Amino acid sequence: MTNAMNESQKILVIPCSGVGKVHGLVSREAVYHVTDELLPKQADTVCLALLVSGDEETVEKVKQIPCITLDGCPKLCAYKNVALSGGNIAKGIRVYDVMKRHRGANFGTATALSEEGWAVVKELAAEVAQTAEPMGKSIEE
Repeated sequence: MTNAMNESQKILVIPCSGVGKVHGLVSREAVYHVTDELLPKQADTVCLALLVSGDEETVEKVKQIPCITLDGCPKLCAYKNVALSGGNIAKGIRVYDVMKRHRGANFGTATALSEEGWAVVKELAAEVAQTAEPMGKSIEE
């Protein structure tokens, strides 16, 4: 199996930076849950700051590997920057849309999630995994 084939079976999950906001923390933790727990062999991530700054290796990755973006706010920084870099966007997910399903919940702060915040992390991660798994299977078949 060639390296190109291995790369084509992967998916990149890219969170917004969202520093200073609970939405950003939820986004990042959901990505880590996918890459570390749910799909460790299939999913990976890249640093959005490297993409924005034009890092050649990061730009090449987003062009070659299907990407799922997770954005905390309507500015869609992850989605827009992957698109501007010529990235291969498989799906864009807005964290805010998932959080709206839990109106009135206390998700935590920008530095620490509450129990309800962790529940949203797991919900988002499951949505990402559900999107990513069929991509890997269809490539392998």
